[in-house]
Amino acid sequence: MRFLRDPLVAFLAAGAVLLLASRWWSGSDTSERIVVSDGVRARLSDQWQMQMRRLPTAEELAGLVDAFIREEIYYREAMRMGLDADDTIVRRRLVQKLTFLTEDIATAAQPDDAALLAWYDAHPDACSRPPRMSFEHRYFSVDRRENAQEDATAALADATQAGDPFMLQRSYAQRAEREIGDLFGRTFASELFTLEPGDWQGPIRSAYGWHLVRISEKLPAARIPFAECRDRVLADLQMQARKEANDAYYQELLSRYTVVTEP
Repeated sequence: MRFLRDPLVAFLAAGAVLLLASRWWSGSDTSERIVVSDGVRARLSDQWQMQMRRLPTAEELAGLVDAFIREEIYYREAMRMGLDADDTIVRRRLVQKLTFLTEDIATAAQPDDAALLAWYDAHPDACSRPPRMSFEHRYFSVDRRENAQEDATAALADATQAGDPFMLQRSYAQRAEREIGDLFGRTFASELFTLEPGDWQGPIRSAYGWHLVRISEKLPAARIPFAECRDRVLADLQMQARKEANDAYYQELLSRYTVVTEP
C-alpha cells in the first residue's frame, strides 16, 4: 500500500475527484461546444492590436485562440462548480460591468454644442479660474539666523538686503492660493492673499522660514471661455448623464423586487 503515499497518486486522485465533481455539477443541459468564430478571432486580433500597436502574426493569433479556448473551458467549469457563488470579487465585478453597460448606453449619443453651451451657462462655477497672484519674495532662514523674523522686519526698509538663498523660485506669476500653499504652506498662502499689490510687506512665516513679499498683480476669480473648456463641459455633462441613467435603471429594477428586512 506504499503507492498510496506517492504524491503523484494523490495528485491524480484529487484530479479525479475534481473531474467527478465537475461532471456532477454540470448537469446534462450545459453545452460543451465552443465555437471559435470569425467574430471571436477578430475581437482577439483587435485586442492584440490595441495593446501591441500592430496586427498579430498567424502564429500569435493561433496562440490567442488557444488561450481563449483554455479560458472559456476554465470559465465554464468554474461556473458549473458554482465557484462564483458568495464571491465578493465576482459580485462586485458583475455589478461594475452592469453599471458600465448602463453608462455606455447613456453616453452613446454625443451632445451637440447647444446642449454643452446650456450646461456651461447653467453651471458658472464649473469652468472658472480661482483668484491668482503674482509676487516676489525675499527669504530669511530660521536655520541660518538667530532671529530671522527680526532680520526680515529690519530688511523692510532696506531693499538691498536680498535675504538668504532659497531652494525654490524668487518670483511667481499668476498662481492660485492652492498652488502657493503646496509650495510654501497653507498658512503662508492664506495670509499672502489678504495683502494688496504695492511695496514690500511682511514678514510672513512659511514652512521654510520668514519672507518679505512684494505683490505685483492680484487677479480675481474669472470665468473660462466656453471654447477653452468645452472638453471639461462635455466630461461633466456625460458624468451627469451616467449618474442619472444609473439612478433611473436602479429604481426601475428596484420596483421589480420585494425587499424584506428581517429583525
